[in-house]
Amino acid sequence: MDSDVFGDDGEIRQPRRKRRVLRWFSICLSLLILATAGAGYFYYEHLNGNLSKDLLNLGDNRLDKSNPNAAGQTPMNILLLGSDSRSSKKNVELGGARGDRDRPPLADVQMLLHVSADRSNMSVISVPRDTKATIPKCTDPDSGEVYQETTDKINSSLQHGGPGCTVATWEELTGIPIDHFMMIDFSGVVSMADAVGGVPVCVDKNVYDPQSKLRLKKGKSVVKGEQALHWLRTRHGFGDGSDIGRARAQHMYMNSMVRQLKAGTKLTDPGKMRGLAEAATEALTVDEGLGTVKKLYDLGNDLKRVPTKRITMATMPWQYAPGGYVVPKPGDADDTFSLVRNDIALDGRDKKKQADRKSPPPSKPSAPKSEIPVRVMNGTGSALQAPVSGRAGVISEQLGREGFSQATADQTPRSQADTTVSYPLEKNRGDALAVAESLGLPESAVKHSSGVQQVTLVIGGDWRDGTTYPKDAAGSGGKKKNKAPDSADALRGDNDKACMEVNPSYVW
Repeated sequence: MDSDVFGDDGEIRQPRRKRRVLRWFSICLSLLILATAGAGYFYYEHLNGNLSKDLLNLGDNRLDKSNPNAAGQTPMNILLLGSDSRSSKKNVELGGARGDRDRPPLADVQMLLHVSADRSNMSVISVPRDTKATIPKCTDPDSGEVYQETTDKINSSLQHGGPGCTVATWEELTGIPIDHFMMIDFSGVVSMADAVGGVPVCVDKNVYDPQSKLRLKKGKSVVKGEQALHWLRTRHGFGDGSDIGRARAQHMYMNSMVRQLKAGTKLTDPGKMRGLAEAATEALTVDEGLGTVKKLYDLGNDLKRVPTKRITMATMPWQYAPGGYVVPKPGDADDTFSLVRNDIALDGRDKKKQADRKSPPPSKPSAPKSEIPVRVMNGTGSALQAPVSGRAGVISEQLGREGFSQATADQTPRSQADTTVSYPLEKNRGDALAVAESLGLPESAVKHSSGVQQVTLVIGGDWRDGTTYPKDAAGSGGKKKNKAPDSADALRGDNDKACMEVNPSYVW
């Protein structure tokens, strides 16, 4: 049975609390919950009690959080998950497969929501459920059962102790630090779609998929209730009949839902709003960092700041592999993940950080190399690899040979995918560039951050040996990408003309 029950895409408001995850419908969820925030303290506490909470990361190691930019702003990464659970009668009715009722759920919808540090843009990246991934060792927080490291389809990571293992798997796959997760089952889609009065969608031909029960005529339609769920679950009816087409259909739905919400939709009935808040909080499982209605409310307000035209939905560039797997497409996949790691918008419309400055930032050292303090940290550890012992000492000694006699190794544990050289003040930029140049690092590795007090080099997982940064580690000759590759199939949030391509075998 196709378990593409993502039931989350635009429906964060329905009862059911099991471990299932929805995606960034956190926005929608937060908007709805917030609308009932004035119901009073006791009702607020009641809604808090509805929320299910779980640990953020069940792996033995986790990446360090993203550093703040020069203004002290920090990007945010939220993993949005939608499970195929049939553990409740309602979910069985919506998703079928009664024989699967007792099977541990799979995370069939997985999306990373990245909000830029300055909240000017948002990027959402889907990873196909059949992606071949290394699932790190995880420990179930409830039973204490230890799941050893394995290689399997990424959707099975949810069965290794819960959403925290999926978070650990994502960090290993992408090198992107995850700040929060939100999970919901698909029964909520029905309520959410009804709440906003339906969601506009489009198909380029008449489509009928008997497995998902989606049936629509060519052109634009407004789907609501179970019909919205049928849209989100449809796999065979779109594209080549794989999970890839379904991901694009979900992106299209989410963009349309956001446009509906930003346009003011029909969320005006206080009683209905209260019911939706009740259902949403019962349906959600979140990490402890998002474990109150107020935190979800604050998140919703944060996300509302992003203009619709700066929201970009994309799919991890992929290719088929033996065994029924999908694997990241060499080059393009990491370029896409690298954009997120470096807080660069997928739409290619980021303004150059220095464009408005009357004079260019310093490119020459502010003092002789021997007078520039440099802090060196070992960030080579990851979810699967232990840090390379003594790495900070090796590189600080190399800097000493290059003339940076005040370079010192800091033994504070770190974990970071990309090697970076950060500096605290504009006047220190030339110092950081000199450090980068002496080690063969590209200029794109140099970053302005309020989170450091001196020039700070963090040796990432991309540089585990040698004293000169490997040229192939930076990709594209060290040239920084500024847009998602075409293979990411990006879709902008303000694109209301897009139509799903119907699989010829499902045209009626």
